[in-house]
Amino acid sequence: MGMTVETALSRLMAQGPRLEPGHVWLAGAGPGDVGHLTLHAVSALAQADVVLTDALVGPDILSLLKPDAELIYAGKRCGRPSAEQAGISAQLVAQAQRGRRVLRLKGGDPFVFGRGGEEVLALVEAGIPFRVIPGLTAGVAGLAAAFIPATMRGINQAIIFATGHGAESQHATLNWEVMASLGQPIVLYMGAKRIGTIARRLMAGGMGADMPAALIIGATTPDMAVTVTDLDHIAETVGDADEEAPMLIVIGRIVAMRAKIMDLVAAVEPELCR
Repeated sequence: MGMTVETALSRLMAQGPRLEPGHVWLAGAGPGDVGHLTLHAVSALAQADVVLTDALVGPDILSLLKPDAELIYAGKRCGRPSAEQAGISAQLVAQAQRGRRVLRLKGGDPFVFGRGGEEVLALVEAGIPFRVIPGLTAGVAGLAAAFIPATMRGINQAIIFATGHGAESQHATLNWEVMASLGQPIVLYMGAKRIGTIARRLMAGGMGADMPAALIIGATTPDMAVTVTDLDHIAETVGDADEEAPMLIVIGRIVAMRAKIMDLVAAVEPELCR
């Protein structure tokens, strides 16, 4: 007889690393669904004395904290009052120096547009022991949940992850015209406010106005919504969406695969298409 799921999970958790006093773990909470947490992330939630969490980490995930854990909100949301990065890093150091088990919990993966690298540097400079717990980034998991393959033989040989933040700044360094010329799909994080500028620059670089594009809101959550459009209309689509919701924008021919996959899925598993 094989062991139960509960027994297997308990054994795996017991064999995992321990979050020691005075140490900091930076853990990715995944794209939203609690089921996408890694075992190491679940273990960290169960061990931490204090947790500094991002704004996009949902209540289902935070409910896994031990009852006496202190929860500190340290989210950064574009266009809204939020914690300064230097302050967050200083808080991590201060909490660890108090001898607490510290967890920095971030949506997605800590090192994918999450400023985890900056926080690790601050910990190293202060001599604080740390561990990084990878998480599923929305640029991969969100696409899969929306039935958009990140890579598809015959369509793309690469995929570009980019941030739309600062696209209109005179100091912006991303050359969108060059990216358009590569012919590879682009996944945009934090691109809602600048998508009009980005779309115009991609078209100026030769990307067709009819290039398929998709807006994914609340990836992997029960409220997930996917709208398929094209590059010429993506700014309009984004403008009609709730700007408070977590958004992911995908531009490229891989988006066209969604309709084909959904047609096949609907024939055998119609519940998955709802």
